[in-house]
Amino acid sequence: MTDNLCAKDIKKVVLGGKINIEEFVAVARFGAKVEFSEEYCERVKKSRKLVEKWVKEGRVMYGITTGFGALCTEVISEEDASKLQRNIILSHSTSVGDPLSIEEVRGTMLMVLQNVGQGFSGARIETMEMYRQFLNLGITPFAPKEGSVGYLSPEAHMALVLIGEGKAYFKGQLRSSKEVLEMAGLKPTVLSSKEGLILVSGTTSVTAIASLALYDMLNAAKTSDIIGAMTLEVLKGTVKAFDERLMKVRPHDEQSKTASNVRRILQDSEIAKHFKDYRLQDALSLRCIPQLHGAAKKTLKDALKTVEIEMNSCCDNPIIWPEGDDGEAISGCNADSSYVGIEMDSACIAATMLGKMSERRNNRLVDGSISEYPWFLIKKPGLNSGLMIPQYTQAGLLNDMKILSHPATVDGIPTCGNQEDYVAMGYNACKKSRQVVDKLEFILAIELLSVFQAHQFIDKKLSPGKASKAVLDEIALTVPLMEEDIFLYPHINTLRDLIHSGRIIELVEDKIGRLM
Repeated sequence: MTDNLCAKDIKKVVLGGKINIEEFVAVARFGAKVEFSEEYCERVKKSRKLVEKWVKEGRVMYGITTGFGALCTEVISEEDASKLQRNIILSHSTSVGDPLSIEEVRGTMLMVLQNVGQGFSGARIETMEMYRQFLNLGITPFAPKEGSVGYLSPEAHMALVLIGEGKAYFKGQLRSSKEVLEMAGLKPTVLSSKEGLILVSGTTSVTAIASLALYDMLNAAKTSDIIGAMTLEVLKGTVKAFDERLMKVRPHDEQSKTASNVRRILQDSEIAKHFKDYRLQDALSLRCIPQLHGAAKKTLKDALKTVEIEMNSCCDNPIIWPEGDDGEAISGCNADSSYVGIEMDSACIAATMLGKMSERRNNRLVDGSISEYPWFLIKKPGLNSGLMIPQYTQAGLLNDMKILSHPATVDGIPTCGNQEDYVAMGYNACKKSRQVVDKLEFILAIELLSVFQAHQFIDKKLSPGKASKAVLDEIALTVPLMEEDIFLYPHINTLRDLIHSGRIIELVEDKIGRLM
């Protein structure tokens, strides 16, 4: 992640310049307020004036004075321009199934605002002000999430609320949009030329969903270093595999930083010092932490670079280019989702690799023939199953992650009467990335549960490092040490929440400084 404030600490985001993933998550997940800068408003108004001028001149412009997609040869009169924009919202609201989450819809609306704010789209500032109010007042359109190829349908469901159609969540309840707007003191808008197209096209939902998943993946990757180090510690592993000299001869930056993280976490661990020479060499799931975690983090950081470029781009079609003799509406396809989609397909693979490594480390913890602790980390195995079955849960989750790691973007099904004869499928790549990171967090939580239980069997004369102890003490506040079988489901959820919230990272960084 970038070096700015944590997302949950950001209370206001001003649009008009570049934003980063922390600012995005601050709005989408944590409810930070949104404001427009003067520059934002000026750019939007300037672009809008050109659209209005060109419509009056009768210029032929895709989606403004023509139909959409394969119907782009059908010319629309100025009198029908508003109806055309309303029709695109109604006709495109065809996604189905369960709705996108509150934060996914909020993120998409934010990306619409950021897209238009580049000054190349031509929407009215009044329409953007409606979405800004939706974000600040907590109005979240209902948008089914299944059936998008990268744009159009979920975004259309969101835009329905602007015109008083569809449904929205407000004050914890799903209501008709008309009721919600009335409760919030807002009135439905009548869309003007090009606005319907702007609201449904682009990579707005793709970028929003990707940003949320990637934020959590980056958090999980850093947490993986912590949990991996704690597993190495309690399994009596050797820190020699993390030697700085070893990293220098294979100078991948993320590999070196991961090794440094593990060294720092364990630098004051009496356990790690005592068992430094206990084995000549550990299994790959322990000694390859810098290599695998490093490779995964590189992939995620590459995705972050791409996603942050995308969230600060104009992904509209056509764009309103203001320069030249009289400006120009340029049709192309910045709405294509390949950049983000390919990165998130790769990010899913990276996250699955982290999960694969975590499950193998956990297996070493619960296997008594390897860990040298009681089988399944329970004092009376046989009478008790201990932590036998959580590893089954990991196996099931990991199998799902492997299925979801098949790339969505290699597929393409023509649409729109072959006007869109190639489709990037970036939406599905991003949608599945949310499922992948959710499963990764649970897999890491189960490994952490095993680490916690294993510590009751280690020599009490040897203390863990202060970073490990901080995490163990936090877990002990809510999770009991198992003397016999207990109901584990709520404790797995508790640990997952500690990971998802970033609390594990906070505890460790408070003791040893910022992890890399």
